[in-house]
Formats: sequence, C-alpha cells, structure tokens
Amino acid sequence: MSANTQPNGDSALPPDPEEPTSSTAEQDPGTAQPSRESGRSPRRFWSSRRIPAIIVALVSVAATGLLLYDVVSVRAGQPGMAWRRQLADELATRPLDDVWVIVGAAVAMALGLWLFLLAVTPGLRRLLPMRRLPDTEGTGEVHAGLDRRAAALLLRDRAMRVSGVQSARVDVGRRKVKAQAQVHFRDLDQVRADLDAALGEAVTTLGLARQPTLSVRVRRPKKR
Repeated sequence: MSANTQPNGDSALPPDPEEPTSSTAEQDPGTAQPSRESGRSPRRFWSSRRIPAIIVALVSVAATGLLLYDVVSVRAGQPGMAWRRQLADELATRPLDDVWVIVGAAVAMALGLWLFLLAVTPGLRRLLPMRRLPDTEGTGEVHAGLDRRAAALLLRDRAMRVSGVQSARVDVGRRKVKAQAQVHFRDLDQVRADLDAALGEAVTTLGLARQPTLSVRVRRPKKR
C-alpha cells in the first residue's frame, strides 16, 4: 500500500481549541468523541469453533451408533462384538496403576481440558475490539474490530516517517504494542522521543476499546 493510501493519524486529532466548532458540537460535545462503556470491559470476538465442533459431533455419532448397534444385536440374541467383550474384560481385570490405564486416562483428561478451553475462551485473538460511540438509536448492536496485522502495518508506516529511522518492526498485542527501530543517523534518544510521540498518537487514533501500552526500542544497525 502506498504512502498516499495509508490512513493519516493527523486527520483524527481533535480540533484546536481556538478554532470555531459547529453548533452541534457546542450543544452536545459528548457526541464528538468516542467513549468507553462505563463499568464494562471491552467485549471480545468469539470464534464459532466449527472444526472442533464437527469433529466432536462425528466421533460422538459414530461411537453412539456403534454402541447402539451392538446393544440391539445382543437384545436380538446375537453375540456381542468381540471388541466390546474384550474391552469389558480389560477394564474389569486391569489394575488402576497399569500403564495403559494411566495413559488412557491422561489422554481423556487432555481432550476434555482442550474442549473445555475451547468452550470458555473467545478465540479470534487477531481481532482487537474497538471503542463504541455513545449509545444512540440503532447502534447498540454494532461491534467493530481491528485486525492486529493491519494495526501493525499502520503503526510501522507511521514509525518509518520519523526522521532517522532506517527500518522498523511493530508487534501489536491485546495489551501491549512493541516497536523496534534501526536508526542510521540522528541521536538515539531523540529518535526514541520522536517515535514515542508519533506512535503514541497513532495508537490513540486506532480507536481501540482497551488502550495498549507502548514499548519502543531503538538501536544502530550492525556493522558488516
């Protein structure tokens, strides 16, 4: 994406106090800027977990159907399946401290814990929830999110505009933004201060519901 197509964070800055504002903003200044929902933490996006749900459903249907078929066969006077008789004998005769019993229990517990974590965690960590505008009619169900990679590209573009920066890398997390830059001229402290200011302003203009902390590191490129 070219520099001309990148969003300009300066355009999202609030107007200068000395500049005249519209009559609407004077009557209701709260509608001019987004605000967080009072007393509520930002709601994250939940993944549908289609693949794990399909796998669990297929395995459950297959196991239940096979067991039901064996029970019906026994009720009809046919001998039970060999695998079920052997499994029943193994469970009845093997001690609890047997290696295979312990391994089977560990596998079952791991699968159960994995399914439990899928059920109680939102997933979709790549999407960062954004702030909502003050509650107005028709906007209560709007839930906007920003892709972390898109945010990282925008912040990297802003870092590359700082004088003295040769290359930059930005990692955007849910609670922290880490920026690393290589400086080929100017003093490191001055470049760090400019990066702090530029990236801090850019992070604010992203409109995230939870403002992440900013960490900036600068260094000289290695001499070859």
